[in-house]
Amino acid sequence: MSGWIEVITGGMFSGKTEELLRRVRRAQFAKQEVQVLTAGIDSRYGHNIIASHNGIKCDAISLSCDDPWEILDILNPRVMVVGIDEVQFFANGMIDVCEEMACAGIRVVVAGLNLDALGRSFGSMPELLARADHITTLNAICVKCGGLASRTQLLLHGKPVPWQEGPLILIGGENEGYEARCRACHEVPGDHKN
Repeated sequence: MSGWIEVITGGMFSGKTEELLRRVRRAQFAKQEVQVLTAGIDSRYGHNIIASHNGIKCDAISLSCDDPWEILDILNPRVMVVGIDEVQFFANGMIDVCEEMACAGIRVVVAGLNLDALGRSFGSMPELLARADHITTLNAICVKCGGLASRTQLLLHGKPVPWQEGPLILIGGENEGYEARCRACHEVPGDHKN
């Protein structure tokens, strides 16, 4: 059997995790051996679990984002489908890990943000999208205008986060809030494009 890479991407609240879990459940119904993994950095719903915003949950193995190669060490030898949530948080080695699993005959389904809250490409997602055999891009609904939301707006103390250099990784803190926004309603104060 030939393996392949499926990428599910889009902004927050677009249903990426829900779609990943739907594909995992279908594989389980087909009696395929499945393993679900997630970035340990995201523990909003607990450790060793992934959950969609609408409450659908699944047991998963939480892993360090720094060493994606550990995935190959923990794989069940009979695994046919590997689902990975929050793939954007993993180091760039994730690309080669996904390629290696696919070349070994495994169906690899990954879900993650394609853009960070400032509208920049996120982690290894651009390269994963380039190498994917199948891509699903999901959209949410813009909270401002009701249009198709392809962006994630990060608010700190109720205001859009200003442009900054370097990585932007904030996970559900007390004064942070995320909103789905369309291209026109997405704001990045201080960005040279605004």
